[in-house]
Amino acid sequence: MSGDGSHAHSQGFLRTYLFSLDHKMIGRQFLFLGVIMLILGGLLAMGVRWELMHPAEKGTLEVLRILPETDYGVNYYPDEDENHNGILDPEEDMNKNGKLDREGAYISSKLYNSLFTMHATIMIFFAAMPILVGCFGNFLIPLMIGARDMAFPVLNMLSFWVTAVSGVLMVSAFAVAGGAAAGGWTGYPPLSAVASFTGVEWGQHLWCMSLIVTGIASLMGSINYITTVINMRAPGMHWFRMPLTVWSLFITAILLLLALPVLTSALGMLLFDRMAGTHFFTAAGGGGGPLLWQHLFWFFGHPEVYVLVLPAMGMVSDILATFCRKPIFGYRAMAYAMIAIAFLGWIVWGHHMFVSGMSPYLGTSFMLSTMVIAVPSAIKTFNWLGTIWGGSIRFTVPLLFAVGFVANFLIGGLSGIFMASTPFDIYIHDTYFIVAHFHYVVAGIIFAIFAGVYYWFPKMFARRTNAFLGYVHFIGTFLFFHCTFFPMHILGIAGHPRRIYDPEYYGYLDPVKGVNEWITICAFLLGAFQIPFFLNFAWSLFKGPKAERNPWQANSLEWSSPTPGIHGNFKELPTVHRGPYEFSVPGMTEDFLPQDQAGGPATPDH
Repeated sequence: MSGDGSHAHSQGFLRTYLFSLDHKMIGRQFLFLGVIMLILGGLLAMGVRWELMHPAEKGTLEVLRILPETDYGVNYYPDEDENHNGILDPEEDMNKNGKLDREGAYISSKLYNSLFTMHATIMIFFAAMPILVGCFGNFLIPLMIGARDMAFPVLNMLSFWVTAVSGVLMVSAFAVAGGAAAGGWTGYPPLSAVASFTGVEWGQHLWCMSLIVTGIASLMGSINYITTVINMRAPGMHWFRMPLTVWSLFITAILLLLALPVLTSALGMLLFDRMAGTHFFTAAGGGGGPLLWQHLFWFFGHPEVYVLVLPAMGMVSDILATFCRKPIFGYRAMAYAMIAIAFLGWIVWGHHMFVSGMSPYLGTSFMLSTMVIAVPSAIKTFNWLGTIWGGSIRFTVPLLFAVGFVANFLIGGLSGIFMASTPFDIYIHDTYFIVAHFHYVVAGIIFAIFAGVYYWFPKMFARRTNAFLGYVHFIGTFLFFHCTFFPMHILGIAGHPRRIYDPEYYGYLDPVKGVNEWITICAFLLGAFQIPFFLNFAWSLFKGPKAERNPWQANSLEWSSPTPGIHGNFKELPTVHRGPYEFSVPGMTEDFLPQDQAGGPATPDH
């Protein structure tokens, strides 16, 4: 790139909006993809909750009449027909015209299995990851380190379009014969490996293929992020002058680079088991090991939790410092804590398998390592509290969502300590206690996503969002999030299994039927309170007030670049004089001091 990099850069529609090489546009593309998938994943969750409120009641969800002619409309109870032997046989449920009975369409057991399988898969791989890693990673990393663009712009563009193709593959599973994948988002064999166990063939094939493709896309992004951060930092941008958002995304990229090949290999073997008759994971007829899948999946799966949580931690740290008008408490400790979390995340996967028959000695080692990983997480929590304490707090919408994330992470982390104890985990394993914990930690990052969208929206789109709609969105989301997920701890202690189609089948769950109904009502209200966000998002894109360059009076480099953004990001590459958290510096006329501003105290690092 010649000159100062800010020259006029006019291109046609396709190269500007669809096949752009500009990291900012690619970040926006990931955001729009993630928002669309977030809506789809949320609707699937509503279907799951509706079924648990009205188990096996015909006529409760008339929208199912528009589904393609699959066997979704067939209900099935394992004890109704001894000839089923636990395996779905749609031919036995045909009516006299040779078509499946769709009168009084409702959520069948098979559709229910597909709903929760696809809900979790879409939310994790196609909503949370594209927004947290794809959108914020692409948009922020070059701006925050003072670079013109990503190291490999073409690879960056390909990473988005390969992700989009994988999303199309996943969603297309709803339209194939047999329906979408129904083996759970963890894909445990033999349920996922033998088509006759779920009645799903091509839907599960597409599930495997889609995740393999999205893994390839994530590897492209990881290589780009790592290379960019290492090689393209602006003059003076030492490692410990980087914002914690960049630290978190850099560590996340390393996790993805190491973890995704494991999942991709496992998915390939599962696909061979299903399509080529191999026996990697099926014991019957070939001596395969179903537990091998669990080891491979969770060796990827637990680092994947931190792939989602670490970017949220970094963004929340920056937002808290900005709106508390204080330097982040314990900056170096926060960076080292993220490194420690990433390292320890590789040696805790076995806590997902305490009831798999593993040696008690091995289980004890996983129990201890899981408890140890709580230490760096606690360091971050106390440092966030230290940042808030005594600050000159500005109660903006991004700050409220950032504090909401901290609250969710604290509750989820505390329940995680319980689950790390092998004796207790044996009791609550595969119950709704696990569902509650998972949603407080992983679904709780939605608060960090909303905080990030509200905070960086002026930089992304050069417009401000509506504050009133933002406050309404936060109040309803925070209230009904906790009303939805906290009672799940109660269900878990009562022995309510997760992934269950009809809780009324078990008499001992009768006393908690009302809790399920309460959770469903709150879940629908939680969904309803997302409408202000989507309205705000859409309205602000076109009608929101024009944003100035640095509306939040923040210090990091992205706020020093022009708004709207220009090709090459900066008219001149900035020189960094200090860390990103120099707020309320004594002797300065303003309470913020941008990293590239000459004068004021200069630090060798932060």
